[in-house]
Amino acid sequence: MLTTHYLPHCTEAGCDEAGRGSYAGPVYAAAVILPTTYNHALLTDSKLCTPPQRLLLRDSIQANAISYAVAYCTVATITKLNILQAAIKAMHLALAKLATAPQHILVDGNQFVPYKSIPYTTIIKGDGTYTSIAAASILAKTYRDEHMNRLHLSYPEYDWLHNKGYGTLQHRQAIAKHGLCKHHRHSFNI
Repeated sequence: MLTTHYLPHCTEAGCDEAGRGSYAGPVYAAAVILPTTYNHALLTDSKLCTPPQRLLLRDSIQANAISYAVAYCTVATITKLNILQAAIKAMHLALAKLATAPQHILVDGNQFVPYKSIPYTTIIKGDGTYTSIAAASILAKTYRDEHMNRLHLSYPEYDWLHNKGYGTLQHRQAIAKHGLCKHHRHSFNI
């Protein structure tokens, strides 16, 4: 069972990213502010949901959120900054797009860089603990997956429709056969 808030009586935004460990494609992040009354029986860490469940949850989150935003950093930005800093930058970009400013930020993981002067808390496995982080994980994952599905149309040899750019055996074999393309993260030791 997820917890709704870290700090009671506080407007909190949950943040999470998707694609940090991928060989290819951008890193996505989402920021979500949910009402304290929001609940959905399927909501949990996006990695534990099926693709249809994630899409169902996305519709529910977007329909019920006080505010939500999704942003990403490109492969060029990942190469320039490194993947951790690019993931944090994507979170900052998502936070900047929120229509409602949060008073506190909940971040999945153990690393973050302060955003403006808003207090934050990092929580390892936060996407399985707090509703707003779980919601952010769903949005980041579904938007990134859709992006990788579009890239697959131009680069079907890498099978991004199924692996979403992650280093599966089939993806690694395709890289060995076809080499890297412009959507691969050349900063990774592939």
